[in-house]
Amino acid sequence: MAFWSSTSVFTSKVPRKILFMFTLSLSVTYLFYSLMSCYNSFQFQENYVYQGRLATEETTFVTLREKLYSTSSQVYFDEEFVERTATEQTIAVSSVRNSVGIDERTAGWVRAQAATTSMMSRAAAAAAGEHEHPEFSTTDSELRRVVNCTSDYGVQKLPQAIIIGVKKGGTRALLEALRVHPEVRAVGNEPHFFDRNYERGLDWYRELMPSTLEGQITMEKTPSYFVTNSAPKRIHSMARDIKLIIVVRNPVTRAISDYTQTLSKRPEIPTFEVLAFKNRTLGLIDASWSALRIGIYALHLESWMQYFPLSQMHFVSGERLIVDPAGEMAKVQDFLGLKRIVTDKHFYFNKTKGFPCLKKPEDSSTPRCLGKSKGRTHPKIDPDVIRRLHKFYKPFNMMFYQMTGQNFQWELEVDGNSPGSRD
Repeated sequence: MAFWSSTSVFTSKVPRKILFMFTLSLSVTYLFYSLMSCYNSFQFQENYVYQGRLATEETTFVTLREKLYSTSSQVYFDEEFVERTATEQTIAVSSVRNSVGIDERTAGWVRAQAATTSMMSRAAAAAAGEHEHPEFSTTDSELRRVVNCTSDYGVQKLPQAIIIGVKKGGTRALLEALRVHPEVRAVGNEPHFFDRNYERGLDWYRELMPSTLEGQITMEKTPSYFVTNSAPKRIHSMARDIKLIIVVRNPVTRAISDYTQTLSKRPEIPTFEVLAFKNRTLGLIDASWSALRIGIYALHLESWMQYFPLSQMHFVSGERLIVDPAGEMAKVQDFLGLKRIVTDKHFYFNKTKGFPCLKKPEDSSTPRCLGKSKGRTHPKIDPDVIRRLHKFYKPFNMMFYQMTGQNFQWELEVDGNSPGSRD
């Protein structure tokens, strides 16, 4: 009776409004604890979802890498995809850390307030402890893999092979055919590093190169290297084991092709016959004219042989590259240590241009043929001039055959209408 009497006195003295607020406060506190418990459970479920997504991301990366290695002509790398994946993985790490932190703070607070809620929180914290280290281990590994994944998709390297010449020999046709090969990555434009831009340094040169995967070859072509006196030494100082490709062509038709190109840009220049002779009456050939000097192949090759053995050089016949592109490509691929992937099925003969073109790729609507600057018809040249030029080149050609161990049979072409009689 005394207890109920004291209680009645207490409730009578405490305003009902304060009692109501106290009761409401207890109810809200209980509700808050319950919600926090549900939130913790949700956080752990969310972590498992993130883990599942990370596993999916890893599978996607493997698939993409395999696809890139099987790409036939060009490497494609979606940087936005990698950046987005790296961001999501970072969010996953933050989610795990936040979950663990909230778990620990909630558990401590609840233990100080209510025994039942404390037991639930300790159970949740224990569950978090079980998953904490495995999740951080996996996620950190994934993040490191994403940071370093650029090496999987290629790095810029100095070239392992260069098409060094010759101008108007068929270097562009050869380069475009080689770029079909999945293990070749080549610069489209001519860098002119070893003859015009050498002072810019090797780092500048490397940045011009496309990214290559392991097993791929980096290449470039600049035909003027072959006739640049300083180029052999400079290339040797960069890579003494580099492979060099020289596309050669009958020096007479090559000179006419060279002149045809210049004529298309400068129609006012003198005729070929005028430029070819110092004194036509006496039959004195002007070997200082660049169009003729380039064709003295033995003279230029001598400079290269001072730095490189013949085993590191491969000579492509410009004439055979027109009549049998697949045959010449087979030899080039062998020289580069590549599988013979570029074959006759990749070419068709374009009668309008007068040389082979690459057949339509699967991802293109038009065949890949050299531009309108290629395939110009040569101007008509006086047959006597052509005969004299063949006579002029003959001893140099014989020397070139002896140096290379190959007979290109240019002496059989005396009418200037060889398979290469186009620019």
